[in-house]
Amino acid sequence: MAPENTAPITPSLPSALASVEADILRACQQARRDRASVTLIAVSKTFDADAITPIIAAGQRVFGENRVQEAKAKWPGLMSAYPGLALHLIGPLQSNKAKEAVALFDAIHSVDRPSLCEALAKEIARQGRSPLLFVELTTGAEPQKSGVLPQDADAFVAEC
Repeated sequence: MAPENTAPITPSLPSALASVEADILRACQQARRDRASVTLIAVSKTFDADAITPIIAAGQRVFGENRVQEAKAKWPGLMSAYPGLALHLIGPLQSNKAKEAVALFDAIHSVDRPSLCEALAKEIARQGRSPLLFVELTTGAEPQKSGVLPQDADAFVAEC
């Protein structure tokens, strides 16, 4: 697990959130797009629950975590205390963590291989939960990067 972020909790966090929200609203207006069609995912990885609480109090409801174990340690309590939160897994997922991921996350952004699809499908059926699943695409053929190449995406989705 990553070390907790030691950045101080400051009163500026909620005003920073308000500034980001204003930027999103302005961009939506310029694009003639409904603000409700855009979801801000506040990345809370490495921050402990006490650091996240002021952002929740300021109105943020969707959060992203990079690791299952870190999320499992802090989010059940936050979700119990603040109903209506949504949690997204934005980092890589190992097949052996599919059970925990399906139980905890509302969306998983890193579906990148058939074995993971199989593990997630098994847990979704077993738990009766339906997190949103996103295929992770990679735009380069770099071997150190995970993800499905764009030209393979249709076949991958059909297989899964």
